[in-house]
Amino acid sequence: MKTKPYTIRPEILDFESYSPGLSIDEIRSRFALDRVIKMASNENPLGVSPLALAAINRAAPLVFRYARGCAPDLCAALAKRLALPAGCIVPGNGSDEIIDLLLRVCPSPGRHNVVASNPSFSMYRIASKLCGLEFRAVPLHGDFSFDYAGLLAAVDENTAIVFLTTPDNPSGYCAPWEETAALARNLPSGCILVLDEAYIDFCADPSAHSLLPRFAQFDNLVILRTFSKAFGLAGLRLGYGIVPEGLADALRAAHMPFSINNLAEAAGLAALADNDFYEATLQTVAEGRIYLSAELSALGCLVYPSQANFIMFRPPEGSGPQAQEIFEGLLARGLIIRALKSYGLMDHLRVSIGAPEENREFIRMLKEILHA
Repeated sequence: MKTKPYTIRPEILDFESYSPGLSIDEIRSRFALDRVIKMASNENPLGVSPLALAAINRAAPLVFRYARGCAPDLCAALAKRLALPAGCIVPGNGSDEIIDLLLRVCPSPGRHNVVASNPSFSMYRIASKLCGLEFRAVPLHGDFSFDYAGLLAAVDENTAIVFLTTPDNPSGYCAPWEETAALARNLPSGCILVLDEAYIDFCADPSAHSLLPRFAQFDNLVILRTFSKAFGLAGLRLGYGIVPEGLADALRAAHMPFSINNLAEAAGLAALADNDFYEATLQTVAEGRIYLSAELSALGCLVYPSQANFIMFRPPEGSGPQAQEIFEGLLARGLIIRALKSYGLMDHLRVSIGAPEENREFIRMLKEILHA
């Protein structure tokens, strides 16, 4: 057998990469459609902040310049907004980069393990495997709440990181802060809790769920935030971690240079300043969540309570169309939602909260499919 001129680690040979949602162009081309509505990837229903867009245009002529390391202006603005020391803020090319940094900086391959719920954001598992770490998945309860006892039972003296997402994806379940605080306090020495709060802006009462106001009480807590959702900058890849200062220094030392580009930093600064757009986004999501929950329930769907900018539901049981058929029927009509096969949830679907017209179109098309 011919020898390959390169080496690939054995655990990568059966690697399953991240599965993103279908794109508008892909569905437009597949079905020869003029219009496609995307309600699959939890993007901002209002698009992008006008102030952020103007900032991108102003910064565009300087894209030939290298960015400043670790986006210091953005970190200073975030520190002021969050009332935290700037040294605790670690920006990244999306919060995915912070996840990857934590897994490369904290655990040692072949020694440490990582614990998370199942199902959960697939990047926890993917990045752990890429770093040569054992990944332990603990099933959620039947109502999609966290099994804290199960998580702690999966933790041992070699557990370096426990990941928890709240509000959770794909269910939208949001844990009370007291429960996540208890988990952090019960972890063994040397193990950190990474609390992914990508969707926390959409909670009716973030202070009842986030550990951010209590961050100073913990030395083993990392909180992840993103500009992709409430701030409408998913395509620019901008996120950050709120990290104990000693660990933050280590992450910055391992940080790839220039991973936050000039346009992303300029847009992030402007988005933070556009309170009107931010508040309009939250209102649109809150109203859309109420509307879609009521309409889906009226159609006989099982709707899971959500504090995020999406809703998970199970179609009516019986002889009618089930999840995959509904998903494909909506695609053919030019509307993309998310099938949850990659989460192991064959009978469930997830729909992002859209603009009011998009929400109404989704319900109209769903009625057509269910009543066909």
